[in-house]
Amino acid sequence: MSFHDSWGFLFLLPLLLVIFWIWFKKNELRATFQFSQVQIFKTMRPAWRARWAWLPLALKVIAFVLMVLALARPQLASTKVKKNVEGIDIVIALDISDSMLIEDMKPENRLEAAKATIQEFVGKRTSDRIGLVVFAGEAFTMVPPTLDYQMILDRAREMTTAANANIKDGTALGVALAAAAGRLKDSTAKSRVIIFLTDGENNSGTIAPETGLEIAKGYGLKIYSIGIGKDGPTRIPVYTRDVFGQKFKTYQPFESRVNDELLQRMASETGGKYWRAGKEDSLQEVFHEIDQLERTKIDINKFTKYDELFQKYLFWALLFYLAAILSSRTFLRKVP
Repeated sequence: MSFHDSWGFLFLLPLLLVIFWIWFKKNELRATFQFSQVQIFKTMRPAWRARWAWLPLALKVIAFVLMVLALARPQLASTKVKKNVEGIDIVIALDISDSMLIEDMKPENRLEAAKATIQEFVGKRTSDRIGLVVFAGEAFTMVPPTLDYQMILDRAREMTTAANANIKDGTALGVALAAAAGRLKDSTAKSRVIIFLTDGENNSGTIAPETGLEIAKGYGLKIYSIGIGKDGPTRIPVYTRDVFGQKFKTYQPFESRVNDELLQRMASETGGKYWRAGKEDSLQEVFHEIDQLERTKIDINKFTKYDELFQKYLFWALLFYLAAILSSRTFLRKVP
């Protein structure tokens, strides 16, 4: 509750002065009789009328305070906020080929670094539909574009490599691009984006990368492509089990290479951008930059409704004043 005309409280000042004056002069204002001896009166208890003689004045003071509050115009404000949101539809296409297990990124490997960054990115969105597509030698949709961010985060934690997902290993860039584009083709959002993450070059699939790019361009999609990891010789972990069923890890040589030229073309021909993320911190910086580029436009209209409450205060002020008059003219009447 607020008071629109708070200057009305200034009328409380003369009331305080009157109360102070009455308290200071109470003995002079009280009617008295002179007796030669008052010992007998000290043992007498005052009548109930004498004990309640202050009530009419107190009721008038309360009535005056309530009238001052009414004069200050008490109001109850109720605010409604209307948001006009222009959402973005985003599909994140993540490479889960076995090479994503290469341990050159924290906290564990390329895949875990990508998952952690994706989860952080999703957690910052407010009104954008997001979908997840994973691919290796083939592609499939883990989550279609949705506003259920908790489901996206849960499924992102479940993402694993091709071997554990029981899909063909390899890197089918064209198939992945076509699958991601297919999830956005019916979108009515003004801005539709594919975030494409891979650590390899196309070596599998039935759709050429150039064909997938043409599909994305035909639907008017924007591609932000990210090359993960460093080029050159490295080691890829291989998990096997011994004769006792115990799981252990070995390494085998692997030549890591990202097709920068293709990923650059995917971005430039669709109005997006290409980044090369060699470490986990650079991958986070890439998603931070994407977050800045693709911001949701939100127009906020604020409406405030004020309900006037002075009528209630006037009603109670009148009621207390009438009670003061009635009591002072009847059972609490003063007789000279």
